[in-house]
Amino acid sequence: MLTKRIIPCLDIKDGHTVKGINFLELRSVGDPVEMAEAYSGQGADELVFLDISATIEGRKAFSELVERIALHINIPFTVGGGISTVEDAAVLLRAGADKVSVNSAAVRNPSLISDIASRFGAQCVVVAVDARNVDGVWRVTTHGGSRLSDKELFSWAKQAEALGAGEILFTSMDHDGTCGGYACAEYRKLSDILGIPVIASGGAGNAGHIVDVLSPEGGNADAALAASIFHYGDVRIPDLKRQLAACGIPVRQVPGSTTAG
Repeated sequence: MLTKRIIPCLDIKDGHTVKGINFLELRSVGDPVEMAEAYSGQGADELVFLDISATIEGRKAFSELVERIALHINIPFTVGGGISTVEDAAVLLRAGADKVSVNSAAVRNPSLISDIASRFGAQCVVVAVDARNVDGVWRVTTHGGSRLSDKELFSWAKQAEALGAGEILFTSMDHDGTCGGYACAEYRKLSDILGIPVIASGGAGNAGHIVDVLSPEGGNADAALAASIFHYGDVRIPDLKRQLAACGIPVRQVPGSTTAG
């Protein structure tokens, strides 16, 4: 079994890491570079940074932040938010990001996936999919989950893979923010039908939820992404990795620990 990954997610607005509910009532929770260094030291496998206020005017500021992050950590990181062209992706990858995440723009223009993959390689392309269950059908949404598209989760994920996506990051909008656990059945199905890694996002409230979504008997996802439980110290990555290892789930060793990986 391949090593499972733990990925803290940092939402960035005006150069600060922020947290809120559906991007409302945002409050600063720390400096992104300092937080990135701390998570790297704690044993995070990767990081995701989302520019939630991405604009043409803000792109330069965000790319400068990406440059600073790249200088201070030695783990892979993905950046996303407002990427709608190959050049948008190029700016961030040149600044030091390892991968870019595309979401709404890829739904509108699926060729964006293949265009970025053709230029930089599939390993650089994460396709983020936000979806909700509507009358028994998992409908893909855009604009932070506020607009329904005509795409269905599983067929869109397969299409994205065929177009060159290197990973699928699926967020269940029905579970996001509930702290009630991930949509494990949907992650298991994605894992079964795709040949690329699946990242779980939305619903983490405790370490047990992450165990469930990563375990072969549960969601069988390749990675778990979370924000609040890490930012507020509810779950510490070294403790989480020890719990995962104790459950037989392979993880990368935490620096200075004896966690199996």
